[in-house]
Amino acid sequence: MERKDKINYYLDLAEVVSQRSTCIRRRYGAVIVNNDEVVSTGYSGAPRGRKNCSDIGRCIRTELNIPRGERYELCRSVHAEANAIISAARDKMLGGTLFLCGTEVSTGEYVENSNSCSMCKRMIINAGLSSVCIRDSSSAYRIINVSDWVNNDESLIGTLGY
Repeated sequence: MERKDKINYYLDLAEVVSQRSTCIRRRYGAVIVNNDEVVSTGYSGAPRGRKNCSDIGRCIRTELNIPRGERYELCRSVHAEANAIISAARDKMLGGTLFLCGTEVSTGEYVENSNSCSMCKRMIINAGLSSVCIRDSSSAYRIINVSDWVNNDESLIGTLGY
């Protein structure tokens, strides 16, 4: 029996968490891990007490043809990364890794070239996380050093999307 590597194990957990997502475009799940312990989880969905896109059956960003990675201030959802960070104590996250998995609702395929939005990147930086691991396929992934987001500040050059 071949044992699954730890990175794909945690990415599998993020994928399972994403099944709770209420976004009608993409399902995202996040898991924060530090010292081989799960610190918190989060998935995309409307703030507590508000109706989810899946409940109202519409997405403003889709209706306005907004490309992915842009204009997230119009999104009803709190992103998976943000929800995972909100649910954790900062001292438990310091130096940890956020595992992120996103799938297209319409096809079930993994989101191509997925990445955290600029708002989530800022939260990840301030949470003290050291890396983000993003699933590209059932076994392939990318590891991003959060320090790269600090040193290559996209907000200074006005980069849109991801």
